[in-house]
Amino acid sequence: MSTIRTVAIIGAGQMGAGIAQAVAAGGYEVGLFDADASRTPLAQGAIAASLARQVGRGERDQASADQALSRIRALTSLAEAGRADLVIEAAVEDEAVKKAIFTELTPLLSPGTLLASNTSSISITRLASATDRPDRFIGVHFMKPAPVMKLVEIVRGIATSAETYDAAVAFAESLGKTTTLAEDFPAFIVNRILVPMINEAIYTLYEGVGNVASIDKALRLGANHPMGPLELGDFMGLDVVLAIMNVLYDGLADSKYRPCPLLVKYVEAGWLGRKSGRGFYDYSGETPVPTR
Repeated sequence: MSTIRTVAIIGAGQMGAGIAQAVAAGGYEVGLFDADASRTPLAQGAIAASLARQVGRGERDQASADQALSRIRALTSLAEAGRADLVIEAAVEDEAVKKAIFTELTPLLSPGTLLASNTSSISITRLASATDRPDRFIGVHFMKPAPVMKLVEIVRGIATSAETYDAAVAFAESLGKTTTLAEDFPAFIVNRILVPMINEAIYTLYEGVGNVASIDKALRLGANHPMGPLELGDFMGLDVVLAIMNVLYDGLADSKYRPCPLLVKYVEAGWLGRKSGRGFYDYSGETPVPTR
């Protein structure tokens, strides 16, 4: 892309770090910002470790790994992020948090900057309304883990221009990704289908139809899924699963999207999956162990 040379990522969590790696590997200069400055060096360390694993598996050579890592720098302020050609927000899946970021960021933007959100479920139209450029605002939903997964959902808000859509598609494809267009409905395509399946698996556990191991085995072998749904929920983060279910339930007013009470309890307990060390599996040892 001739018009996008620099990309700023807002949020240095797992998704932000993964997106930063994918974008840097695509040849772009990347700035990484987080309101908690201590998270940025952790993200850079995680990116270095991920690139090293790719080298170890023969997926890239050391020179390209070093080049990708050299393209990523820590940003200390939103003002620095605002000077990028493209800003991708990858903060927590909370509409109020995301809108607050865009409200603060908007006055700091260069006139030509494109804005994108990596939200997995929240209305692009509503997020765009917190900015001065809804026509230059779009959803670019990377799948987790972003450096590996091939798909990027491109989500147009009601005011997103055709030029912004074309630029987003070209950008994602320049990273070696495949895009799919999703309209601006709660949870878009992938999570509209995937997350209710995970929620239903949790209901299946909650009602005693099967235990964690049997449910995950059934879907891995019976439906040829690479991960069981409870394992996948832990991988995504159970707080993210709950947030998406709440967006679906609130946005579509259909009882089939009611979050399972067991999911709510796990999140209330802080049992969020891999990132907290416990969810439907216990990750404290070398091998994950089912907790129910």
